[in-house]
Amino acid sequence: MALKNSQYYAIMREYEQKQLKSRDIQNARYEEVYKKLPEFKSLDESISILSVQYGKKLLDGEARALDSLKEELEILRESKKNLLISAGFPADYLDPVYECPDCKDTGYIGNEKCHCFKRAVIRLLYEQSNIREFPTEASFDNFKLDFYSPSLYDKTTGRSARTMMVDTLKICRRFIDGFGKEFQNLFFYGDVGVGKTYLSTCIAREIMNREYSVLYFSAPRLFSMLSQSKFDRNDVDAKNMSDYTFGCDLLIIDDLGSEYTNAFIASQFFTCINERLIHRKSTIISTNLSLDSIADLYTERSFSRITSNYAMLKIIGDDIRIKKKIEHREERK
Repeated sequence: MALKNSQYYAIMREYEQKQLKSRDIQNARYEEVYKKLPEFKSLDESISILSVQYGKKLLDGEARALDSLKEELEILRESKKNLLISAGFPADYLDPVYECPDCKDTGYIGNEKCHCFKRAVIRLLYEQSNIREFPTEASFDNFKLDFYSPSLYDKTTGRSARTMMVDTLKICRRFIDGFGKEFQNLFFYGDVGVGKTYLSTCIAREIMNREYSVLYFSAPRLFSMLSQSKFDRNDVDAKNMSDYTFGCDLLIIDDLGSEYTNAFIASQFFTCINERLIHRKSTIISTNLSLDSIADLYTERSFSRITSNYAMLKIIGDDIRIKKKIEHREERK
């Protein structure tokens, strides 16, 4: 995935600030040493003069000038090192101070992005995703199948809540593993509290850790932002966020149906999912609504786009939030 120019430049500005900070620290340390050790400054000046003198000799064609320069510079540098140590300073006290010694705060090792650059990308993606508001424990490592009963059955299919979730997790894993190579979309539907938002968050974190851009919206916030972008042409932030909504690698629309729905909202919803389908940008939608209600509220056209292009994943079970509260009470006893 390629970062947008604005994202890339934001990260590179951070590296520029790190380099400036490193130079400020180094300059302050030089001033400290010069103040305490005037002879150290004299040695530095001698090195500068010596370099100029031998540079002229090299230009005049004196072949041995470079070897002589190296020998004299080595003597002066050793004198500086001994002087620093004798004054109680570490031998490397005047070396540049980098947050990342591997890339020297440039973000690159040769032509390859440094590991710290990749961490910066992931951090930026998290900041822009709206996902930070969710608990950090929302991950597949903490996902508990025990919340899904093997003895609770779906009336339509006759399958248990546990079996359905096992299959759903397999599909989610395929979605994650194939992201960026296969175009896929997910649609979670089921009663309140069965883990739809939690599952979406788990997927989002996995995708962002692979350096893809993810944007999370509750349905009311999404449609509010799209409305603002459409009706207030002067709202640059809303316009930028609207563009990002259509262009991010993964869009998550959570709790569809919790917003006030009218013809305009239905139209915006169709535009959003249709544009992302055209440009092959993945989307995850979760809702407490039944499939019949989706068709009634958002038109048959939107419903057709979803059923034709999304993996339809029904989740059944008891309200997990209530189960967790009961567990916490029992733990306190």
